Amino acid sequence: MITRKRLAAGVCALLAALAAGIAFPGGAVADETQTAAPKVELVLDVSGSMRTRDIDGDSRMAAAKQAFNEVLDATPQEVQLGIRTLGANYRGDDRKEGCKDTAQLYPVGPLNRTDAKTAVATLQPTGWTPIGPALLKAADDLNAGDGTRRIVLITDGEDTCQPLDPCEVAREIAAKGVGLTIDTLGLVPDAKTRDQLSCIADATGGTYTDVRHKEQLSGRVGQLVDRAADPVVTPVATEGAAQCEKAPTLKSGLFTDREEFGQQRWYKVDVDPGKELRASVSVADDRAVGPNYGVLLRAVTVHGREIVRGEAAGTGRTDVISTGLRYPKADSDDDNAPAETVCLQVTNSFSAAAGVKTTPGLPLELTVDVVDGPSGHHDVASFGLGRGWWLLGTLVLIGFLAGLLWGWLSRWRVAVWRTN
Repeated sequence: MITRKRLAAGVCALLAALAAGIAFPGGAVADETQTAAPKVELVLDVSGSMRTRDIDGDSRMAAAKQAFNEVLDATPQEVQLGIRTLGANYRGDDRKEGCKDTAQLYPVGPLNRTDAKTAVATLQPTGWTPIGPALLKAADDLNAGDGTRRIVLITDGEDTCQPLDPCEVAREIAAKGVGLTIDTLGLVPDAKTRDQLSCIADATGGTYTDVRHKEQLSGRVGQLVDRAADPVVTPVATEGAAQCEKAPTLKSGLFTDREEFGQQRWYKVDVDPGKELRASVSVADDRAVGPNYGVLLRAVTVHGREIVRGEAAGTGRTDVISTGLRYPKADSDDDNAPAETVCLQVTNSFSAAAGVKTTPGLPLELTVDVVDGPSGHHDVASFGLGRGWWLLGTLVLIGFLAGLLWGWLSRWRVAVWRTN
């Protein structure tokens, strides 16, 4: 069972598509065309703590500068990149002023590597850590246009400008439906920093990474910038039915829907012999819900017999709960064998908190893939051992020869002893 699947375009893209209320025929396929240039803004913490020398014998600031230079050299030409700082300019003790200290060091647009490197080289660890305000400004920097938009936040500590909680800021950004992902990297983080940065990333479908070495930092930032250039999968809005007979037939792709509290939604997928159905579902709790909930995804035949299921449960405040399943359809000797219609049932056990509206339903994202099924020749291991069969045979042969040698030596020693 697949217990965790990619959120694809992210929860924010899901909310955007649903808010727009777009409806397409059930057989539509998700559009994978990316027309606008991808945009990335690197948000760097330049607060005083970045002077600490605990990354491969050098300061955190030096490690960040080295990583930026390497990433700037390797940035794909099609990616528009910008750089924003936090805590880089104000040296005083006035908290109000320190929490305004965020500035765009290099504007988002076509990259001039020399200018960007020159700007980064001037940075010196200075002030506060206003993560929340920096994220708000970075979202504004990237808000124009379509295509992939990604913020990569690099920091070594918690936000020092509460009560503007950066985790709530990230949730607000996601709720705007701007299709923006925030990835976070913590430089030698403690537990509180790790929790805060994980929350920021989770709110927008991003990732969080602990960083303790220079190469790790350069490699991870480079991966995230490269990822922005990948084709975007645009979710297609569909509308599930209350029963399988009336459900829309879906092709491979990414689909969005809304599901009422405790409701069932049905969809159909045709699976040819020799193919494998892979499906996953994510339900976002975009409002206050009860503390115990779950999501169930079932694949059943048109006659109601369950084939396989996937389920997940939660007991607290999470942004998304996901589950998935796989169903390989056996191959057939008949070249004209018809496809099997598989019904997918999505059920949730969310309950609305007191005073919370139950309509519209919860955002639902469904991923459907019909791929070539596993090959019996390659996937079935010899006696369950696969390539380990050769290793086992080698070990048996070595053991047999070692036993013969030891036996011969033992008999020779006994013969010598008797002779003496």
